[in-house]
Amino acid sequence: MAKREWPRRLGFAVKVVGREGMKSNDSRRWQSDPHVRTSIQYLRDILDYLDKVDIRMYRISSDFVPYCTHPDLPRFHGQISECRDELAELGRTARERGIRLSLHPSQYVLLSALDPAISDKGIWDVNSQAELLDAMEQGPEAVVVLHLGGAYGDKNAAIGRFIENYPRLSEAGRRRLVIENDETLYTVQDCLRVHEATGVRLIFDHQHHLLNPGTLAMGDACRAALRTWPAGVQPKVHFSSPKLDSRTVVRGKKEVLAPPLLSQHADYVHPWEFAGFLREVGPEPFDVMLEAKMKDTALLKLRADLDKLGLWPTETA
Repeated sequence: MAKREWPRRLGFAVKVVGREGMKSNDSRRWQSDPHVRTSIQYLRDILDYLDKVDIRMYRISSDFVPYCTHPDLPRFHGQISECRDELAELGRTARERGIRLSLHPSQYVLLSALDPAISDKGIWDVNSQAELLDAMEQGPEAVVVLHLGGAYGDKNAAIGRFIENYPRLSEAGRRRLVIENDETLYTVQDCLRVHEATGVRLIFDHQHHLLNPGTLAMGDACRAALRTWPAGVQPKVHFSSPKLDSRTVVRGKKEVLAPPLLSQHADYVHPWEFAGFLREVGPEPFDVMLEAKMKDTALLKLRADLDKLGLWPTETA
């Protein structure tokens, strides 16, 4: 499909909902000898689909290279080197189609843990995911997104441990790593402290800021995060609408309806809320990773809604 020049690139994370049967990674258990070669074929198929529907940003599964940092399964550790040629070809396809790629390790990948062994493993994980993006020959827009982690009763000390561990990352790990504000502990201001000490770039998360704003207004916080990116490298932000429908929970042996949790992501994105966010931040260029539960179908619906309702802000067109 010919690439349309949308005002901003919109992306989604990992699972493809709009095309039945598509897999994001080789998720077989270790006993079945999963391999990144299988994940590569899955991603080839996803890139074909993204090109067809004109989606130009995608978050790769953090399990794309199965068991690659499992301490007790060393036979899986060399997969990236084994498949360097295939990964370079895959990355070339993404670049030719203008598809921006990223990775987001799980909440258990930490550089600020009290237990040094956990931080050591976190460093290994970040380095491995940065190595994957390097093997795919991606530019500086392709990043590994991490949270600052827990506070362990002393947020300042936890921030200090993150700053101390940052130089221990590989060169690729430092170059690819970005951090984002979270919904309970670390505000944009906290992340800016880490940026000032390390130079690490910031991802602004819209829903997290609503829940944990600190003292900065939405537009000010987002623009501060955008300014941590160097000239010539397009920043990106995370956007999601909170889930407002009732949820089903089990109490005793019965399923009952309970009020929503505002930290949960909605299936789709509220178009007026999204357009209002863009207007508040202003014309500064950035891409948007949507974290809606309906993934690509939510992205396509939002894009259609914005066009139908005329909600793309004129200053970003």
